[in-house]
Amino acid sequence: MEENKYKAAASRYDSSMQYRRCGRSGIELPAISLGLWHNFGAEDSFENARQMVHYAFDHGITSFDLANNYGPPAGSAEETFGRLMAEDLAPYRDELFVSTKAGHDMWPGPYGTWGSRKHLFASLHASLRRMKLDYVDVFYSHRYDPQTPLEETMQALADMVRQGKALYVGISKYPREIAGKAYAYLRESHTPCLLYQGRFSLLSQVPREEGIIEQAADAGVGFMAFSPLAQGLLTGKYLDGKIEPGSRMSRDGFLKKSVLTPQLLDRLHALDRMAHRRGQTLAQFALSWLLHFPEVTSVLVGASSVKQLADNLQALSAPAFTDEELRETDRLVKE
Repeated sequence: MEENKYKAAASRYDSSMQYRRCGRSGIELPAISLGLWHNFGAEDSFENARQMVHYAFDHGITSFDLANNYGPPAGSAEETFGRLMAEDLAPYRDELFVSTKAGHDMWPGPYGTWGSRKHLFASLHASLRRMKLDYVDVFYSHRYDPQTPLEETMQALADMVRQGKALYVGISKYPREIAGKAYAYLRESHTPCLLYQGRFSLLSQVPREEGIIEQAADAGVGFMAFSPLAQGLLTGKYLDGKIEPGSRMSRDGFLKKSVLTPQLLDRLHALDRMAHRRGQTLAQFALSWLLHFPEVTSVLVGASSVKQLADNLQALSAPAFTDEELRETDRLVKE
C-alpha cells in the first residue's frame, strides 16, 4: 500500500475559515468542526469518508470529533479515522485537533459504560489503538454518571492529561449544576475543562435556555454545538413532508418519524423563507444563527458527502444577522 499520497492544499489556511478562541485557553478552533458520528462506520464507504476528511482539512477544518461508540458498529468510526491517519494524515498530526469520548454503552459487563475510572481509561486506550494515535487533543466524559462519584470521573480525566494521553479534557451533556462542580474540580486539579459539548440548534435550545452556554463562558470553557441541523430536520430535505427511503428519519432511530408534525413543518417553512431572504439554504441559515453567539466556539457538523460539507461551509460567508432577523427567528422557534 502506498502511504501518504495525500497532499494537503497549500491554501488550507487562506480559506474563509474562521478560528475562535476556546474559552480562556491557548486553543483556537475552526468555527465549523467535522463530526464522525454518522457516515464513517464500517458499513459506510471508506472512499467517501476519505474525500470528506480531505475536503475538510483542505478548507481549514482542523477539528475532528469522534467517540468510542461511533460507527456502526461501535468503534469503527475510530478505525476509519485511524486508517486515514496512517495513510493520509500522519504528516499533519500537529495541525489536527482530534477528540474522542467515552461514557455510553461500548462492551458487555459492568465496566463497558458510564463514568468509572476503569471504563474511561480502558476506553481511551482502545480509542488510541483504533485511531493509531499516541494521544488525543481532548477527551470527553460523554455523559454524566449519577452512580459514580463526580470526583472519580473528573480525577480520571485529570490523570489522562498528566499521563500525556490527552492534552485537554471536556464534558458532554452534563446538567448545569453538575457541570459547575466539574469545572471547579478540574480547575483545582490544574487541568481546567477546555470544552462543553451540547446539543444546540434552532429546534433544540436547552443549553441556551438553562444557562449552560453562559455558565461555560463564565468558567472560561469553550462551547461546542452538536446536532446543529437537528439530525437533518434543518437541511431542507423534509420540507415537503416526505420521508425518503434511506434517509435518517426512515430508519426511525435517533430521528423519529413522529417528530414530523404539521406544526413543525410550518415552522421549518417559515425558517426556510427567512433563509432565502438572506440568500442562504436552510442549513446555512441554521449554522449561521448558531455562530452569531460569541460564546459558541465551534459548530460540529456531520456530512454524508463533500457537496453537503461544501454547502455547510458557505455559512461562514453569510451576512450578519440584523436585530429584526434575530427577533423574528426567536419568535418562530418559540411558537
